[in-house]
Amino acid sequence: MKLLPSVVALLTLQSCAGPDPASEYLEDPEALARGEAVFVGTCSGYCHVVGTAVGDVPDLFDCVWVHGSSSQDIYNTISNGVPGSRMIGFADRLPDGDEDIWKIIVYLKSEASGC
Repeated sequence: MKLLPSVVALLTLQSCAGPDPASEYLEDPEALARGEAVFVGTCSGYCHVVGTAVGDVPDLFDCVWVHGSSSQDIYNTISNGVPGSRMIGFADRLPDGDEDIWKIIVYLKSEASGC
Protein backbone atom coordinates (compact mmCIF):
# COMPACT_ATOMS: atom_id res chain seq x y z
CA MET A 1 0.00 0.00 0.00
CA LYS A 2 2.98 2.35 0.40
CA LEU A 3 3.41 2.29 -3.36
CA LEU A 4 -0.06 3.72 -4.03
CA PRO A 5 0.72 7.32 -2.92
CA SER A 6 3.83 7.33 -5.13
CA VAL A 7 1.87 6.13 -8.15
CA VAL A 8 -0.84 8.74 -7.55
CA ALA A 9 1.79 11.49 -7.24
CA LEU A 10 3.50 10.38 -10.45
CA LEU A 11 0.25 10.31 -12.40
CA THR A 12 -0.68 13.73 -11.06
CA LEU A 13 2.65 15.19 -12.17
CA GLN A 14 2.32 13.60 -15.60
CA SER A 15 -1.10 15.12 -16.11
CA CYS A 16 0.32 18.56 -15.29
CA ALA A 17 3.01 18.32 -17.97
CA GLY A 18 0.68 19.59 -20.68
CA PRO A 19 0.93 19.14 -24.42
CA ASP A 20 4.19 19.13 -26.36
CA PRO A 21 4.83 22.80 -27.28
CA ALA A 22 6.33 21.75 -30.62
CA SER A 23 3.04 20.09 -31.61
CA GLU A 24 1.58 23.54 -32.28
CA TYR A 25 3.85 23.76 -35.34
CA LEU A 26 3.72 20.17 -36.64
CA GLU A 27 1.15 20.78 -39.37
CA ASP A 28 2.30 24.31 -40.23
CA PRO A 29 4.41 24.42 -43.43
CA GLU A 30 5.51 27.99 -42.70
CA ALA A 31 6.75 26.98 -39.25
CA LEU A 32 8.64 24.04 -40.77
CA ALA A 33 10.22 26.32 -43.38
CA ARG A 34 11.16 28.83 -40.67
CA GLY A 35 12.71 26.05 -38.56
CA GLU A 36 14.77 24.90 -41.53
CA ALA A 37 15.88 28.45 -42.37
CA VAL A 38 16.95 29.19 -38.80
CA PHE A 39 18.71 25.82 -38.50
CA VAL A 40 20.58 26.28 -41.78
CA GLY A 41 21.52 29.88 -41.01
CA THR A 42 22.41 29.42 -37.37
CA CYS A 43 23.28 25.80 -36.66
CA SER A 44 24.44 24.11 -39.85
CA GLY A 45 26.28 27.23 -40.93
CA TYR A 46 28.76 26.75 -38.10
CA CYS A 47 28.64 23.31 -36.47
CA HIS A 48 25.92 20.84 -37.39
CA VAL A 49 25.43 19.60 -40.92
CA VAL A 50 22.40 18.90 -43.05
CA GLY A 51 22.19 15.51 -44.68
CA THR A 52 24.74 12.73 -44.43
CA ALA A 53 27.92 14.80 -44.18
CA VAL A 54 30.21 13.68 -41.39
CA GLY A 55 31.57 16.10 -38.83
CA ASP A 56 32.85 16.18 -35.28
CA VAL A 57 29.47 17.20 -33.83
CA PRO A 58 26.37 15.06 -33.27
CA ASP A 59 24.35 14.16 -36.35
CA LEU A 60 20.92 15.58 -35.60
CA PHE A 61 19.15 13.49 -38.22
CA ASP A 62 20.11 9.97 -37.10
CA CYS A 63 17.48 9.51 -34.37
CA VAL A 64 20.12 9.35 -31.62
CA TRP A 65 19.72 12.17 -29.11
CA VAL A 66 22.52 12.20 -26.54
CA HIS A 67 20.75 14.64 -24.22
CA GLY A 68 17.20 13.28 -24.52
CA SER A 69 14.78 12.84 -27.40
CA SER A 70 11.61 14.51 -26.17
CA SER A 71 10.82 17.91 -27.60
CA GLN A 72 11.39 19.40 -24.15
CA ASP A 73 14.80 17.69 -23.86
CA ILE A 74 15.83 19.04 -27.25
CA TYR A 75 14.49 22.48 -26.35
CA ASN A 76 16.58 22.46 -23.15
CA THR A 77 19.71 21.49 -25.08
CA ILE A 78 19.22 24.20 -27.71
CA SER A 79 18.20 26.81 -25.17
CA ASN A 80 20.82 26.11 -22.48
CA GLY A 81 23.65 24.60 -24.50
CA VAL A 82 25.84 21.73 -23.34
CA PRO A 83 28.43 22.53 -20.66
CA GLY A 84 31.93 21.42 -21.55
CA SER A 85 31.22 21.46 -25.29
CA ARG A 86 31.09 23.94 -28.17
CA MET A 87 27.27 23.88 -28.00
CA ILE A 88 26.28 27.29 -26.72
CA GLY A 89 22.81 28.09 -25.49
CA PHE A 90 20.54 29.92 -27.90
CA ALA A 91 18.03 31.26 -25.38
CA ASP A 92 17.49 34.93 -26.28
CA ARG A 93 19.80 34.67 -29.33
CA LEU A 94 17.27 33.87 -32.05
CA PRO A 95 15.10 36.56 -33.68
CA ASP A 96 11.77 35.01 -32.64
CA GLY A 97 13.06 33.56 -29.36
CA ASP A 98 11.36 30.40 -28.09
CA GLU A 99 9.18 30.14 -31.19
CA ASP A 100 12.29 29.71 -33.34
CA ILE A 101 13.59 26.99 -31.03
CA TRP A 102 10.31 25.04 -31.25
CA LYS A 103 10.30 25.46 -35.04
CA ILE A 104 13.86 24.13 -35.25
CA ILE A 105 12.77 21.11 -33.23
CA VAL A 106 9.86 20.46 -35.60
CA TYR A 107 12.25 20.72 -38.56
CA LEU A 108 14.78 18.34 -36.99
CA LYS A 109 12.11 15.78 -36.16
CA SER A 110 10.58 16.03 -39.64
CA GLU A 111 13.95 15.35 -41.26
CA ALA A 112 14.73 12.47 -38.91
CA SER A 113 11.59 10.61 -39.90
CA GLY A 114 11.41 7.01 -38.89
CA CYS A 115 12.54 7.70 -35.34
